[in-house]
Amino acid sequence: MTAASLAVALAAGLAGAGWWLRRRYVTVTVDGESMLPTYRPGERLLVRRVAAESLRSGQVVVLSGFGHRRPPGPPAPEPAGGPRWIIKRVAAAPGDPIPRDTVAALRGAPGTRVPDGRVVVLGDNPPRSLDSRQAGYLTTDRLLGVVLRRLR
Repeated sequence: MTAASLAVALAAGLAGAGWWLRRRYVTVTVDGESMLPTYRPGERLLVRRVAAESLRSGQVVVLSGFGHRRPPGPPAPEPAGGPRWIIKRVAAAPGDPIPRDTVAALRGAPGTRVPDGRVVVLGDNPPRSLDSRQAGYLTTDRLLGVVLRRLR
């Protein structure tokens, strides 16, 4: 193998690795106070894209947002320019018991478990968070991924 062909193979391998990393991981910047004191406005977070089936209670997730305050129901259309991401903590994943005591919007929800395709999310700073307490379930098709850590 010549030095030139080795360089081409190395460049192709690096490009492939870069493509894979960009499809698997993304960074988001916190905008707002709903996750204080855990995450502060302006902090950058590393997020790993995951399947909804892997969600667990207690994980911090990034989902496409509400766009505006709305009642429970189907997702509202996304604002112009793409989705607005929200950062919340999973209170109940599909199959978990419905947390009726902490989520007023779900007190009258049928069944005893969170249905497939739905998730209950809460902000760590309730007075500054629009979340499942007001909107009920969010659909798991809104999921971008799970927060892994802060980026310095």
